[in-house]
Amino acid sequence: MDYVIRPVRAEEWARARELRLAALQDPLASIAFLETYEDAVARPDSFWQERTASVAAGREVIQFIGEAPDGSWDGTVSVLVERPGAEARVGKPAAVEQTHVVGVFVRPEARGSGLADALFRAALEWSWALESPRVERVLLIFHTDNVRAEAMYRRAGFVPSADTSPVPGDEMAREYEVRREAV
Repeated sequence: MDYVIRPVRAEEWARARELRLAALQDPLASIAFLETYEDAVARPDSFWQERTASVAAGREVIQFIGEAPDGSWDGTVSVLVERPGAEARVGKPAAVEQTHVVGVFVRPEARGSGLADALFRAALEWSWALESPRVERVLLIFHTDNVRAEAMYRRAGFVPSADTSPVPGDEMAREYEVRREAV
């Protein structure tokens, strides 16, 4: 199936909300996302409007979606810009200019179609094209139990770093960092 990979637009906040809520209902959502379905569904429309306007601006964060020929949104990925000295949004504070891939989701019926690979290509191309800051690496963090995600990240060229951390709320579980360095 052919997908159009593009940034989300501010006026598409309701569709962005629906896709996020679908992601939060995935069986692996509890180890893949930093929010619950219950918290997200309770947020007012104004939250979703502001969130979508922010990612649509594409300055410090951007969200790409995979749009099917029928207009449905079957996947998404977001990318955060992280700078040294700034407070960490996810994980540890950045040591170098970097981007951080978050919010990766592909609907079950679209898995295996190449959509995840296309979304990652868009995220990487956007990251490497930034001029200020000039990104030195792209990273992401995943839970050790998320084998599906780990395989996708390796396929996208990410390699393990030495950084691991306990999962918030479950000190026995671990999150691992994978990176892709600038070439």
